[in-house]
Amino acid sequence: MNYIRTILANLRKADKDFSLIDEGDKILVGVSGGKDSLALIRALSIYSKFAKKNFIVQPVFLDLGFGNADLEGIKTFIKGLGLELYVEDSRFVYDVLKTHQKPGGHLPCSICSRMKKAAMNNVAKRLHFNKVAFAHHNDDAIETLFMNMIHGGRVATFEPKMYLERSKITFIRPLIYCKESDLSNLCEEENIPVLKSSCPADKHTDREEMKNMLRSVYKKYPESYENFRNMLTNYEKAHLYFPNLEYECEDNNIYTLKPVIFADEMRTSSFASKKKKEGEKNYLILKNHLKVGEISFRPLSSHKVAFFGLKGEKEGKIAAVNQLILMISKKINPVTFFIYGDKSTAEKCGFNKKIDPTTSKSNYTKKIEK
Repeated sequence: MNYIRTILANLRKADKDFSLIDEGDKILVGVSGGKDSLALIRALSIYSKFAKKNFIVQPVFLDLGFGNADLEGIKTFIKGLGLELYVEDSRFVYDVLKTHQKPGGHLPCSICSRMKKAAMNNVAKRLHFNKVAFAHHNDDAIETLFMNMIHGGRVATFEPKMYLERSKITFIRPLIYCKESDLSNLCEEENIPVLKSSCPADKHTDREEMKNMLRSVYKKYPESYENFRNMLTNYEKAHLYFPNLEYECEDNNIYTLKPVIFADEMRTSSFASKKKKEGEKNYLILKNHLKVGEISFRPLSSHKVAFFGLKGEKEGKIAAVNQLILMISKKINPVTFFIYGDKSTAEKCGFNKKIDPTTSKSNYTKKIEK
């Protein structure tokens, strides 16, 4: 079987569904030496002709300090694709990970993942590339979904495309529709020189446990893999509690707070006309389940939160601020709250006036410490 055709077809579907690759893109490709990343660079090296798009790809190997990896085979393979491997010295990563070792000596995968993304981001900025491609595939997406549900209480997986506002760089995952088995089979079929992982935590992670659990599910319920695969984009059949969320305000229970999640809620509010900042959360203030106001908040730092955009009934705004203070302070403590531009609500909610000496402007603060 010609596995590259299957992979290219799935790459093209992902590109069309999520608009991953544009004409003129300069794409940095993370190459670890494993089967997934080598399959990705193989596919992207010919996808330009397959999709009739002109773009540039640059494979990058991050030396994380795990050991002296023999890159000669990979360099030769990549050279055969008409490309050159760029090696980035990121050996500081292993030193950082060792300081955060878990009991039993296990390295924290989440920290490693964030540091790898940051390192690739820095290389992209330095070389003036506008996109970074990672080799996460469909099996990874399903495993991440189940890990988040089991360990994090979240129905979430990673995104096919994510734009980083600060760096102006987009992360993409072109293999998001590809099966892990197809990537393995491609490497075997084409004798691609896969590098054995040098990570000390390899095969000893929560992800490996999740892989084994899901393998048993697929074996018992053969249809489940395709169903899991389809559910990640089957938005028409997605039904959870989110549309019904209304948080009752404890000090005045005729008012409730409804988080703005869906497009129709956004369109009927002032939130649609402004650009959402990182960490910002928007709520509608409801009275007897009918909208009477709006409120937003965002973190200023790990222990500072600002309320803004307060609109609507006076009593509703007071109830909303008090309820959000209660909800947020259960998760963050100590925490200092700020209100900008609503003196009456701030005073009614027990905020103190504070003058900013750098601007001579006033705001209102309230500290909660338990």
